[in-house]
Amino acid sequence: MTQRIKATVSYDGTRFSGFQVQDNQRTVQGELQKALMMIHKGQTIRIQASGRTDAGVHARGQVIHFDTEIRMGDYNWRKALNALLPDDVRIIDIAKADEDFHARYSVKQKQYKYFVLNAPEQDVFKRHYVHHVPYKLELDRIQQAITAIEGTHDFSAFCSASTGVKGDKVRTVYEAVCEKQDDMLVFTFTGSGFLYNMVRILVGTLIDIANARKEPEDMARILESKDRHLASKTAAASGLCLWKVDY
Repeated sequence: MTQRIKATVSYDGTRFSGFQVQDNQRTVQGELQKALMMIHKGQTIRIQASGRTDAGVHARGQVIHFDTEIRMGDYNWRKALNALLPDDVRIIDIAKADEDFHARYSVKQKQYKYFVLNAPEQDVFKRHYVHHVPYKLELDRIQQAITAIEGTHDFSAFCSASTGVKGDKVRTVYEAVCEKQDDMLVFTFTGSGFLYNMVRILVGTLIDIANARKEPEDMARILESKDRHLASKTAAASGLCLWKVDY
């Protein structure tokens, strides 16, 4: 008889071609399923995740589930998987879940953080985990613009043109804030869900506003337009982290 297992996973996305399995590419899902296959003596065990992350994007609180006939305690599951996983993927928490739990469809909200190093030179020890911007950014301009993101909107203007998303692009952002921590700008976005590249395009646009390439009031205008060409370039994947998923 199978049981459903839920796990919280963290990973450094630097050396991955994204989360989802791809042919001849190193992926987070691929590494997780490889470890599960070893535990299940060659049986393929497919996992479901709260969502996909792109190449170079990190996660502190990605959530997955899988079904298994193996009975093990939570501690032993975590110990067994982490012994088989590479150093850039860790199981943080794991436990038996209800049968109707689904890592993707049961999500209530997600939170992403995006880190911008605003300093003259890149920090060699942080380079894989931040987006480096060497020119001056005005936090007050970001604060004026970022509130326009909150609420329920059609985020077509902040979605990659290459997205495979079907249906509308309406999402609800419960909170969008930016805080300065020494030479770091930390953006936090909490919402019902996010479109492909949405957070990175939002940050790219806010950076242009902070540098006076765009005006704070442009954020609401771009949202209303639903035109991807009016938003800015997609910010680097390195600064983005899937922080937590709530159910």
